[in-house]
Amino acid sequence: MDIFSVLNMIGGLSLFLYGMSVMGKCLSNMAGGKLEIILEKLTTKRFFAVLLGAGVTAVIQSSSATTVMVVGFVNSGIMKLSQAVGIIMGANIGTTITSWMLSLTGIEGSSLWLKLLEPSSFSPVLAAIGIILFMTGKGDSKKKNIGGILLGFAILMFGMETMSGAVSGLADNPSFTKMMTAFHNPILGMTVGAILTAIIQSSSASVGILQALCATGAVHYSVALPIIMGQNIGTCITAIISSIGASKNARRAAMVHLYFNLIGTCIFMTVFYIINAFVEFAFLGNAANAAGIAVIHSLFNIGATIVLFPFSNYLVKLAEITIPDGKSEENNTDIVSIDERFLGNPAFAMELCRGKVKEMAELSKKSIVLALGALNSYDAEKVKEVIRLESVIDKYEDVLGSYLVKISSENISTADSQSMSLILHSISDFERISDHAMEIVNSAGEIHKKELSFTKKAKKEIETLSRAINDICSLTVDSFCEDNIEMALHVEPLEEVIDTLAKNIKENHIKRLKKGKCTIEMGFVLEDILTGLERVSDHCSNIAVEMITIFDNDYSTHEYFKNFSNEERESFNKEFEKLLQRYPIGK
Repeated sequence: MDIFSVLNMIGGLSLFLYGMSVMGKCLSNMAGGKLEIILEKLTTKRFFAVLLGAGVTAVIQSSSATTVMVVGFVNSGIMKLSQAVGIIMGANIGTTITSWMLSLTGIEGSSLWLKLLEPSSFSPVLAAIGIILFMTGKGDSKKKNIGGILLGFAILMFGMETMSGAVSGLADNPSFTKMMTAFHNPILGMTVGAILTAIIQSSSASVGILQALCATGAVHYSVALPIIMGQNIGTCITAIISSIGASKNARRAAMVHLYFNLIGTCIFMTVFYIINAFVEFAFLGNAANAAGIAVIHSLFNIGATIVLFPFSNYLVKLAEITIPDGKSEENNTDIVSIDERFLGNPAFAMELCRGKVKEMAELSKKSIVLALGALNSYDAEKVKEVIRLESVIDKYEDVLGSYLVKISSENISTADSQSMSLILHSISDFERISDHAMEIVNSAGEIHKKELSFTKKAKKEIETLSRAINDICSLTVDSFCEDNIEMALHVEPLEEVIDTLAKNIKENHIKRLKKGKCTIEMGFVLEDILTGLERVSDHCSNIAVEMITIFDNDYSTHEYFKNFSNEERESFNKEFEKLLQRYPIGK
């Protein structure tokens, strides 16, 4: 093997790894975060979790990526450790699909159909179709991603062919044959397989390299088998590295992955070599081929899952013993975080942000409901909860704002870019709603402390206005969380009604003040309450208008309702009059 063969080997390996990366990335982009959402939500039954883990890994072509994703889910509290076990097991099965794809390079025959199945026959066609789709596709379109998948697969196969061709000369090299003979030692073979996989952080890639080496004819099954076992252990390094600095449960998820492969390998190797000592498997002396490697890879991972599946809970307990709970560990339920591991998949990172901002929206609504309840009937516990919620909502704004800035530097789709704009506009409005809830409970506290009271009529007016505020908050949050534009269209008429109600209440207060039925001190408190409630409705209006107009490239929130057509204005006025009757306040 001369220097040119070495260069060909390096070039082939580079193309192989690059093709795998491109194909995996485009497959992930095509999924648009949907696979991850399915993983997140449909893991209550462990058997289905195994199937999901296998399916997702088969699609994104990386068990390491799936496991890192799971570590991120557990770290964020989205998934329990017990749910993660099934996905990790399934990921090991799903990763074997790559070795079966690569086994196509070993197809030989003179018939037309066999010739067509050879990568050297169909890869150029896929590359040609792929480059046309990729060059003509725009942005992050489906067309461009399909082109990327085809190109990635063609590059991967071309790299595999190049590697196989580069090492074919090693068949007659005594030094290489001697080195391969040394790997007959199972411990040495496992160590080499684990180290190689840990370095390139992909069991699929290291299995592919082993399949390429099979082209020399010098790699026997007795050598290949322990190397494959070691590769399954080495792939755990990615999840372990990913879990550094994460929560205890996230580190435990990485340990579950390691223990699954470690225990599975020990059981397989022990049973296999004990049986071999009595039976002597004849195939071990045969030269390995790409298809044979794929068979061993699949049998081990499927077999390990079948054997260890009933003991899933024990794997969890073993991980918990390895990483025990610290005595001083705090369980702070107010912590708000989005794991940065997901930044590598912007589509899913945006889904997480959408989920978090919906949580924030619900908390903002809850804070207003509690504040209005405390205003109607003072309750120290409600006041305390509003104060806590305001602090948590502030954290949501900080975390979401920072995370979205990081996502913005990634290549995101047009739809995700629009979602990002909506979220960035809305989080400040939701945060301000919670601030006004704080102001309302402060006013409620002042009334309670000073033993002040509204007149019967004033109290009824505030109750009516509070009902309208509750309704506009519910309408806004529901339309936001359900992405319902039609529902959002009904927010602004209600906001106009609230402005009218607040104006009428102020006028009525002045009349009562002149008649001596109310005090100036209560007037100041009432002014603060009305101002706070009006501003809550204004923020609701902002959110609704942002939802309606965000998909226009050149929108202006303040100008939106001024540009109504006569028909739209008439419909708006009818709804306004109808709502005004629902919240009656006399003058």
